[in-house]
Amino acid sequence: MLLVGLTGGIATGKSTVSTLLIARGIPVLDADRIAREVVMPGTETLKALVEAFGDGILTDDGTLDRAALGRFVFHDVAARERVNAITHPAIRSLMVSRARELEAGVRARPIILDVPLLFEGETHKVVDVTVLVYASRPIQLQRLMQRNPLTVSEANARIDAQMSTEAKRRLATIVIENDGSLSELEARVDRLCEILGKLAREDEMGEVQSDINSRSTRPQVVIS
Repeated sequence: MLLVGLTGGIATGKSTVSTLLIARGIPVLDADRIAREVVMPGTETLKALVEAFGDGILTDDGTLDRAALGRFVFHDVAARERVNAITHPAIRSLMVSRARELEAGVRARPIILDVPLLFEGETHKVVDVTVLVYASRPIQLQRLMQRNPLTVSEANARIDAQMSTEAKRRLATIVIENDGSLSELEARVDRLCEILGKLAREDEMGEVQSDINSRSTRPQVVIS
């Protein structure tokens, strides 16, 4: 099984790449959806959050009140880190479990883990390849302001609240550049599928894998 971690920054186009991969028959597991599953009523993760932050983070029917939890973590870095320490291992474990369930039906094909905080957490350590959807800062700013009614300072603040795409770029195995048009991105996703397909076939046959998939060397490939 070739596990691929897909990530990006705000307004870089990660969700678009994820959609394009699905359209090409590549299975994608969405960390945001998994994150909602691991805090459903009765789960150990939700119990741990309640122990940490109290019953006030629950609605009347016992589900997680995300707004209430958000008030704890919005301005409190320590609280945010505590939430991440509780939720991220559960999300990571369930994603890998789901990937293994998919493995039998997708022989010699990659399985994508779509994880916004791939490098900020520990998930990059459980995948074979990391893919970053990259856009330059001016393009990020332009897209974010087109998408949301934000001032320049507000948009910059949202971008700065995340790990920078430049920092992520230094860590990624594969970088898919997305400063251009949708048609250009589609062609780059096709190239990405070729690369990942080759690696998945090598993995399936047990051959010595190319350096792109080596945890020790990881030379970077840029698709532009």
